[in-house]
Amino acid sequence: MKLALLITLSLLSLGGWVRPLDEHPTLPIGSAAPDFSLTGVDGKTWSLASFAGSKLLVVVFTCNHCPTAQAYEDRLIQLTKDYKDKGVAVVAIMPNDPTSIRLDELGYTDMGDTFEEMKRRAAEKHFNFPYLYDGRTETVARAYGPIATPHVFVFDQNRKLRYSGRIDDVEKPTKTPHVRDARNAIDALLAGQPVPVQTTKVFGCSIKWAEKSDWIEKAKQEWAKEPVKLDTITADGIRDLVRNHTDKLRVIDIWATWCGPCVAEFPDFVDINRMYRRRDFEFISISADEPAKRDKALKFLQQSQASNTNYIFNLDDKYQLIDAVDPKWQGALPYTMVIEPGGKVIYAHEGAVDPAALKKIIVDDPAIGRYY
Repeated sequence: MKLALLITLSLLSLGGWVRPLDEHPTLPIGSAAPDFSLTGVDGKTWSLASFAGSKLLVVVFTCNHCPTAQAYEDRLIQLTKDYKDKGVAVVAIMPNDPTSIRLDELGYTDMGDTFEEMKRRAAEKHFNFPYLYDGRTETVARAYGPIATPHVFVFDQNRKLRYSGRIDDVEKPTKTPHVRDARNAIDALLAGQPVPVQTTKVFGCSIKWAEKSDWIEKAKQEWAKEPVKLDTITADGIRDLVRNHTDKLRVIDIWATWCGPCVAEFPDFVDINRMYRRRDFEFISISADEPAKRDKALKFLQQSQASNTNYIFNLDDKYQLIDAVDPKWQGALPYTMVIEPGGKVIYAHEGAVDPAALKKIIVDDPAIGRYY
């Protein structure tokens, strides 16, 4: 009984991951800052010595994919601006192993946590602080022991840890925080005063440690078991799809087995569906193959593990298909549309899509969004 209780008390559930508290222990208050040597998105190598001229050092473990981390990006940018001239340096470290993140953990983002995606995110948001990659070895993350993203560590002039925890008490950027713990800690240290609250709990996405990589294989096994169907659809049925009477953001891909670009890009749509299908999102594919080629189209879909909604047009007359989908479409394949609830087309593209651009369109739409 005691053992069971101890095991229960030693577990912390965050972001769908249960982590024993002593598995990656968090750096205790009063500890010296562990040194590091990490590459930033600017191509430079950064270490503790890089910030030797600063009175205080704020180390933030954050990432691209986490909705909580994204919700705090603008506040981190503002914090850096507000304290730069006061001798406070801010550095962000990305702790996640990118290979340990399942596609269905990316439902609130258009990017994963690879180094190249970090570069893109930093450029898009105009980060004014170094953004460093620790995802290859996670050595620095293991030394500091962040609980979730974002997790803030504030060090004094002697690089002793004086605060560890959240940025503030309100995640959603549209709401006003009641307690700004990180700023309170910084202000106290600058004033030569004790930090009022030295530690707090941290809400956010769990750190994607390398040992989670087996989740990826489990996910692949689960997806491979999902049934794949191909139903017939009429012109009127397609028109109804385009009207989108649902409350979901709808992506429609018109493709064919004989279309090289269609076949080449189709795995990207499967990935996108796996990313967002737990949200108010729906991916629908419509095959422009002849009805007599239905078995060939179905075989391709099965090989692609396309367990989304799939249709094949019921007629050989492709011009009826074109008119039903979009009168503005000239007929070249592939053809992709993004349709908001109520039928507003916010994206229509003839030819192969840019997956990164399409994911950004999806997640930035109000029907989906980046935050909880």
